Amino acid sequence: MDNLGLMGWLFTNFIAAFLLPPLSLLLLGGTGLWLLKHRPRLGKALVALSLGLLAALSMPAVSGWLLATLERNALLPQKNRPAAQAIVVLGGGRYLDAPEYGGDTVGAAALERLRYGARLQRETGLPILVAGGKPEGGEMSEGEAMRRTLEDEFGVPVRWVEDRSDNTRENAYFSRELLKGSGVDTIYLVTHAWHMPRARWIFQRAGFKVVPAGIAFHQTKPLTALDFLPNAGALGASALYLHEKIGLLWYGLKH
Repeated sequence: MDNLGLMGWLFTNFIAAFLLPPLSLLLLGGTGLWLLKHRPRLGKALVALSLGLLAALSMPAVSGWLLATLERNALLPQKNRPAAQAIVVLGGGRYLDAPEYGGDTVGAAALERLRYGARLQRETGLPILVAGGKPEGGEMSEGEAMRRTLEDEFGVPVRWVEDRSDNTRENAYFSRELLKGSGVDTIYLVTHAWHMPRARWIFQRAGFKVVPAGIAFHQTKPLTALDFLPNAGALGASALYLHEKIGLLWYGLKH
């Protein structure tokens, strides 16, 4: 990726940091503290709001429910599946300079997606496209790392590698460029279930007919007292939800 692309990626993520917890809540609480002297009622309200939101978004019961609302209609049926012409597996992040692998490789989220993509390929025989560039720099694009993982570790062939994209929108449009010459219009789209609404929306805008093939669903289970104890993992899950909703809003405005 060139310097201009890197700067754009850094700027986008810098803005996102201010919109998402925990930084957004820290700024809200800090503003309340700053206002305590001159606007005590408003200052106290903002501090209380920031603490209340921090507590709520850090509860597994809340974060799990939020992510589950994004996962509706993301499951590919085991039987009577809609037909498709290819499988598109979206990248989920890289593990840069991995010492045990001797260089860049796929991260944990991408590996989850590749595992399901490999299973779908074996079950359907459809060709696979993997998608992901180098938004943070590095030696190897995510698309190339995904190809090597599928072929070397899962024994699954990869027909197309989209390795120029820095985000989901570019995943969609660059993948369309690769697949239109092969007459591929209908795809199984493999990504995390919570990411599916945004990914499906932009891939449809790019001209695909999308059959969702989501992974890693949040299972409905009886709640326990532990689900109401705040923890860092749950706050991260809530941040994912907010990131996806903000992304959908931005796509809607942009398109």
